[in-house]
Amino acid sequence: MFFRERLQHEDGLLRGVLCVIPSAVSAQAIAAAGADFILIDREHGPIGRETMHAMIAATAGTACSPLVRVPAIDEAEVKAALDAGAEGIVFPFVRSAEDVERCAAAVTYPPAGSRGWGPLAAHSRWGTPLNRYAGLVGTHVTCGVLIETGAAVQNIDEIVETAGLDFAMVAPFDLSNSIGLRGRVDMPAFTEAVARVERAAKDKVPLGGVALTQEQTADLTAKGYRVLLNGFDVLMLKASTAAFKDWQ
Repeated sequence: MFFRERLQHEDGLLRGVLCVIPSAVSAQAIAAAGADFILIDREHGPIGRETMHAMIAATAGTACSPLVRVPAIDEAEVKAALDAGAEGIVFPFVRSAEDVERCAAAVTYPPAGSRGWGPLAAHSRWGTPLNRYAGLVGTHVTCGVLIETGAAVQNIDEIVETAGLDFAMVAPFDLSNSIGLRGRVDMPAFTEAVARVERAAKDKVPLGGVALTQEQTADLTAKGYRVLLNGFDVLMLKASTAAFKDWQ
């Protein structure tokens, strides 16, 4: 089942890993280990287009959905990711409903959207004939946005009502920076901003968040979050390496 349909029809969590390391081997290992999705980071990670394609291809044969975080709301970047076989796009720094409309259009073929046709690599990832990709896969592409600015919080009621949006994810690091707190996520101004997002999203659109511990996972799950980033590949690798230095 496609990620988009899992968001619409399942009550359970969808749990994944942000992939910053440019490696098809690590992406394949994470997918094979049972992650529901990987989020290939083209915004902050040193991942080029060829490696992005290899990482997407490495998820084939698993239930793991390959999503890509693009650097901006940029049709060229979106087209490159989707035509490499990505199942969905996560857009950074969305500030308004108009921004979301642009995002939704970029992942959708005409006449409803503006995505250009050219899945010359994507159709092989999905095992479809080239001329049937648009109908069999193209209609199932996920559109996700990051809520990481004060403007997005101010406009959140309109954002979550925008047609074509499949999920919204709170990005705590950038959001805290945007409102002048620089990572101090325990401050009232931050918790109030997140609470506003949670209220607006309730019964409107699935909500995502970052949960790097079991306690954070339990907290967000209790609040109704459906999409969780439970790890960043580079941090997982560093933590595992640091841990064995204490072995006796």
